[in-house]
This record gives sequence, C-alpha cells and structure tokens, in this order.
Amino acid sequence: MMTNSGILAKIYAKGSHMCDFSTLTNEEKKQYHEKLLNCAENFGGKNFFLKLLEAIRESKLHPLIAANSEFTMEHGTIKWNKVIFNDKLQQLLKARINESEQENLLPDKGAKNHKKVLNVVRTLKPIVFHVRPAIRENGSGFFFQPFDVIDENTTRLNSVFDALFFCSIASVKKALEYTP
Repeated sequence: MMTNSGILAKIYAKGSHMCDFSTLTNEEKKQYHEKLLNCAENFGGKNFFLKLLEAIRESKLHPLIAANSEFTMEHGTIKWNKVIFNDKLQQLLKARINESEQENLLPDKGAKNHKKVLNVVRTLKPIVFHVRPAIRENGSGFFFQPFDVIDENTTRLNSVFDALFFCSIASVKKALEYTP
C-alpha cells in the first residue's frame, strides 16, 4: 500500500482546480471560501479545521482506506458508511488529475479509462461523510458526499471532499482567509 506522503506527493504535483485557488474566478473564490468557512465554523473554527487537515495529511496511510470507515483525531472524527479500498482510491486520484484538465471527473465515453472511472463514481457516490467535533459545544459538524453530479455526463469532486482529503493545507488556508 502506498503511504499518505507518497500519495500526497502525486496529488500536489497535479490537482483539481479548486486546490489552485489563484485560478478561480472571484465568484468561485467567494463560494469556495463561504463553503469551507461554514464547515470550519461547524467544526469549532478555522484552527480546529486546519488541525483536522494536518492530522489527515500526517496519517501513515490515507484515511479514506481505513478499514473501519473512520478517521479520529483529538478535535473530532470523520465517519463514512462504506469501506473504500485502495484500488478505488488510486483510480480516484488518477481521475482527479484529469478533472482539473477537463472540468469533469468522467473521461469521454470512448476513453480507455472511462469504465474504470465510472465504476469508481458509482461505488463512491452513495457514501456520506459525517464530520463531528469532539466537543459538541464547538459546533454541530457537517456532512458531504464525494461528488457533485452536474448531469448524466458531468461529475465533479465535491469541493469539501477535495479540500479535506487532497488539497494542500496552504491552499485551504488561503481559501479560508479570502476576503471578497
């Protein structure tokens, strides 16, 4: 199995467009900022949210492939309802790189990897991630699914999913600190 640091090195070499905050339009920056800020506030604030990201990045194996479908750290937990296997994570990482180039996670129907990516989307689409702070008074938490299905031919990574598990901490911090 590939360690989290090995996976992250590949991810940061090329990532989704949401992770490259400077390439977003002002409206996209504002929406992304508001979405992440809302998540942070429901997890106890920006600092706790960033600590969650740091804990995820420091994990020996990528948290998404946890056998118990849970990631726990000092300030809270992330739980999801289905085990994700490493082969699906690896396919997702490859598709994620293509998403930034084509504005769509799904490759063209004639593409060699179309069936594999479609299988990953079908497998992961029903998963719901629940993020809860350790101390209830810090916030109510939040939930999200891994994908935003635009139409039958267009699927994108959910920006919160991407920020939590893949984007650099610096990129997420820039989005959180954005002033419209």
